[in-house]
Amino acid sequence: MDLQLRGLNALVTGGTKGIGRAIAETLAAEGANIALCARNADGVDSAVAAMSSRGGKVFGRAVDVGDGPALKAWVAEAGAALGGIDIVVANVSALAIANDEAGWQRGFEIDMMGTVRLVDAAMPWLEKSPHAAIVTIASVSGREIDFAAGPYGAFKAAIVHYTQGLAFHLAGKHIRANSVSPGNTYFEGGVWQQIEHGNPKLYADALALNPTGRMGTPQEMANAAVFLASPAASFITGTNLVVDGALTRGVQF
Repeated sequence: MDLQLRGLNALVTGGTKGIGRAIAETLAAEGANIALCARNADGVDSAVAAMSSRGGKVFGRAVDVGDGPALKAWVAEAGAALGGIDIVVANVSALAIANDEAGWQRGFEIDMMGTVRLVDAAMPWLEKSPHAAIVTIASVSGREIDFAAGPYGAFKAAIVHYTQGLAFHLAGKHIRANSVSPGNTYFEGGVWQQIEHGNPKLYADALALNPTGRMGTPQEMANAAVFLASPAASFITGTNLVVDGALTRGVQF
């Protein structure tokens, strides 16, 4: 299937590792121009160098999405560098598990407001695009009560609600908005690798919950996100696509 992404301009936050990196690389492989950000400058430089070999434009900056003015400035700079913005992927999470005030504040600033500010900053560009799409990365923890109940799960649920609201309100402007809710996703340097070594019982318990007998990969999550971002999904908006290998039991109507 031709996803019709060639020549489109995509922004990806947290695009240097894990799911965000896989999304950015998959978009680049499909011919899109990419702007990515992350907090670590060396990681950004490495990702930009790797993706530049695809032949399209690649722009990167070190940005903390919890810093509203810095995020807004990056979006403006990225839009100018690429010559427009067609796709926005809000991927960054604080991974705030601790149920204390600091965890709630960090989750709000990074997960929730990082998403809202990204979309708001990109909106003038998206309104000019004939293929405008917003994809937010939520989580199955937003659907079910699990060990991440608290800031992480609550804000992931809020992101799904926010995204579906965007879909309704922006439909008349032909701007689509969808979310992807990944299940447990394993990759080198990721949270589940850390849990595997630091809390092997929790890791074993989590693995046993999935009837597939494994966790997902960043590429499997990226495939879903990139499809929803693409013109091939032109009549899909307001959807929360769960990609979890049948981990969650709730029926989603």
